[in-house]
Amino acid sequence: MVTGNIFHCRKNSWPPEEYVSRHTLHLFDFDSAGPPKHAWRRRLNSHANILKEFSITFMEAIKMVRLGIRLWSYVREEASHGRKAPIDPFTRESCKPSASQGVPLGGMGSGSISRGFRGEFRQWQIVPGTCDSSPVMANQFSIFVSRDSGNKKYASVLAPGRHEGLGKARDEGISSWGWNLSGQHSTYHALFPRAWTIYDGEPDPELKVSCRQISPFIPHNYKDTSLPTAVFVYTAIMCSIAVGEYWKRKGKSQPTLHMGEFNWWSFTLIRRSCERTIHVSIFIRRRWSLWCTSSSQASHETLIAIYMTVELQSFLRTAKGNPPVTFAIAACETQNVNVTVLPCFGLTEGRSVTARQMWDKMMQDGQFDRQNFNSGPSMPSSPGETLCAAVSASAWVEPHGKFLFFSYRRYTKFYGTSERAALNLAHDALTNYKRWEEEIEKWQSPILNDQRLPEWYKFTLFNELYFLVAGGTVWIDSSLPSTNVKNDQDSPEDAQRVDVKVTEAEVNRRHTTISEYSTTSGCNGSTGDGLKNNSDPAVTQNKRNSNNLSEHFKWHDQLDDYDDVGRFLYLEGVEYIMWNTYDVHFYASFALLDLFPKIELNIQRDFAKAVLSEDGRRVKFLADGNYGIRKVRGAVPHDLGTHDPWNEMNAYNIHDTSKWKDLNPKFVLQVYRDFAATGDMQFGVDVWPAVRTAMEYMEQFDRDDDGLIENDGFPDQTYDAWTVHGVSAYCGCLWLAALQAAAAMAEQIGDRFFAETCKTKFCTAKSAFEKKLWNGSYFKYDSGSSSNSKSIQADQLAGQWYTASSGLAPLFDEFKIRSALQKIYDFNVMKVKGGRMGAVNGMHLNGKVDETCMQSREIWTGVTYAVAANMILAGMEKEAFATAEGIFIAGWSEEGFGYSFQTPEAWTMDGHFRSLIYMRPLAIWGMQWALSIPKAILDAPKVNMMDKILISPATFSLSLTETGVRKIANKAKCFGNSVLHCAC
Repeated sequence: MVTGNIFHCRKNSWPPEEYVSRHTLHLFDFDSAGPPKHAWRRRLNSHANILKEFSITFMEAIKMVRLGIRLWSYVREEASHGRKAPIDPFTRESCKPSASQGVPLGGMGSGSISRGFRGEFRQWQIVPGTCDSSPVMANQFSIFVSRDSGNKKYASVLAPGRHEGLGKARDEGISSWGWNLSGQHSTYHALFPRAWTIYDGEPDPELKVSCRQISPFIPHNYKDTSLPTAVFVYTAIMCSIAVGEYWKRKGKSQPTLHMGEFNWWSFTLIRRSCERTIHVSIFIRRRWSLWCTSSSQASHETLIAIYMTVELQSFLRTAKGNPPVTFAIAACETQNVNVTVLPCFGLTEGRSVTARQMWDKMMQDGQFDRQNFNSGPSMPSSPGETLCAAVSASAWVEPHGKFLFFSYRRYTKFYGTSERAALNLAHDALTNYKRWEEEIEKWQSPILNDQRLPEWYKFTLFNELYFLVAGGTVWIDSSLPSTNVKNDQDSPEDAQRVDVKVTEAEVNRRHTTISEYSTTSGCNGSTGDGLKNNSDPAVTQNKRNSNNLSEHFKWHDQLDDYDDVGRFLYLEGVEYIMWNTYDVHFYASFALLDLFPKIELNIQRDFAKAVLSEDGRRVKFLADGNYGIRKVRGAVPHDLGTHDPWNEMNAYNIHDTSKWKDLNPKFVLQVYRDFAATGDMQFGVDVWPAVRTAMEYMEQFDRDDDGLIENDGFPDQTYDAWTVHGVSAYCGCLWLAALQAAAAMAEQIGDRFFAETCKTKFCTAKSAFEKKLWNGSYFKYDSGSSSNSKSIQADQLAGQWYTASSGLAPLFDEFKIRSALQKIYDFNVMKVKGGRMGAVNGMHLNGKVDETCMQSREIWTGVTYAVAANMILAGMEKEAFATAEGIFIAGWSEEGFGYSFQTPEAWTMDGHFRSLIYMRPLAIWGMQWALSIPKAILDAPKVNMMDKILISPATFSLSLTETGVRKIANKAKCFGNSVLHCAC
């Protein structure tokens, strides 16, 4: 829980010596067995307090009552069809969230299991879109130690205390095991994607044990990072020198030390369900080589594994015809390690072997019977029955000796559908994990060794990446699902003519081509009519046809093996079940662009296709109860769907997001940033028609012809509970940045006329923006006359953030940018608990939080990181790290609220959360991007916003009419790098 001193002191370092004795650290100073210098740390006996969820005020409830009724009805309707609503605030899990999370297991996109810092396996996300946060207490590592010819024995589950749900110790289940670890001398150290648990004399005071958890999360490695596997490396050191030093100081002779035998076992429990059937089998694979630290030479080893096949009857959308899930646990048998198995036991009476009998067997013999290898597959479980399996690995350790062995968990998906695929994964994981660690350390070392960076930032930067594993990620191959997006209103003869050709060009890019195309109409607006263009009234007779466009723009789907990295989905959050929510991805995408740029480009390709498609199915929008169509052509979708991603987009149905003002500018900004960062001309050519269409679509929201879009008096942007009137700082700034980015990209693609049109519109819009919103020190929330129109919004310069991150010229002069950021720092940050909680979204000039709505009074973690990144780009590094540190202090520090590895979207002034495990906090990688902007960005061609041609009023609209096929580019060339700030 938060203590009073969280707001009065700062802690600058967390050295491992504060948690583990120096002598133990020295003993483990080999082969990565010891914890790293920089890590998030906890003692295993730390209290995991229950987290508190936000609540709305009475006035907020009154305003939202109609929405709540419609949402409740929608949730019930979806449930009647066997579907889970993407947003369901009415259903709560029986397991209350607690401050107990740790580093999740596995790579990206193959399902995940999290492991709490105290050792429990929890947060099960095996089935896409579903998350079971309850810990499975039967899944444990345990230790059995026998010394002095059996006169001294120690046995304990390696998890502290007794879980409240274990039951009585005398029953036949897991409560009969030895839950003897206090956790007082055991510590957890997390640096994603690895974690260390050090048992410093527990349960045996003369035994030091290190458990190292390794997952294959490796930047730019698109194969290993997709693997659903994790490796646990246990290192044990018996009877350390510290014992001798102790007796020497006492003036006594050191007692005789005997060899100790210890044994570890782990097993997987399949959750009880009346709809699941479990089969258990044993698999033995012999004669494969692996380097082992106990020997200087390679040795032949035996991989012994147990795998369980579970028939899931609730997988994805249907109840039948779905593939089984296979879990496997394994250990390596060598000349020093003896592996035995118990292929099947139960948690209650009725099975031939119970959990109590299993424990008693280990206590007595330290291993299972060898004849178990000949038992074959078990009988299938009965409905509702829970089966378990165990693997035991035993070893002898000499006095002062050390040894290393393995255990790991995985869920197979990408090695085929065979049950034995899990064994192939086991082999590869044990063969390659050392290489994985080398690549991880090579990636992390430059940041960890950077003396300019605060220590909290170093490990929090990496630990926030947990979401790319635990955020419900799905990574599939690149075979495209068949589309069912149709347009029942358009006929072939009404379809827009779009002709595409590919011409050769001299470009220093790999696989580069330039497209030629022409467009002969504008885009649909919310009225269903094409956007009018003054120079050709006939344009209004033409409409786009999504199927036609999707046939023309394939974005070169048939990629070679090097470029084919598949298709990727991740949830907005485990409570908001929508894939690739785009207004949030705007903040989070820096992580993917930096670490897995090919995935990021493919996400943008998916949205580029979506822009040019339409889905005419009727949808009821819950905020106002009106009906509209699911997906409007020209509008960037809010998300790629929930139940049928890519084909049934816009699962979000609170508002009609085709009328949102931030999605289209965010698409243009992200595409240009990615285009500039990667230098991928082919990508730019592929998505350019969608970029231009997205810009044309926004014309309808400029209602006074000043070049600037206006908001429509409802929450028509990512702050979807915060109403906006007229011109807004957030959306207006995004629009200005999008005009500049579109102009820069148009010049590089070769669409010179569109570039000049964007430049002209930019100068007009910028003048209107500053006139309506700049008040001398910051940009007002909006140009309306409501009580919060003059509020200081933390996110008011989001467009400038992307402009600077993409190497473009500043949107405003330096004084305005720094003045606005300083105002945000002084008010939104420092006036909230002294800067120890992050940046509140809205703040009045009198120093009081804007309580207009739920979101205006919240602190958004990802937005705070984005504001900090913006400050770094403006040369305000001190303020930037102080701003972001508030998120660490309140969310990650030991004195904070306990949101480690489950960073929420938001928390209130009293620390109550909204939406745990959320996408937006990945924006911390926007800070790292700002600290080390890629050379490709710095060297990218710059647009000169003053170099304009005269454009007549008849052609001022972004929706341009041209006849025939106009060449967009005969050559792709780099334009000059000279930059002039716009003096419009």
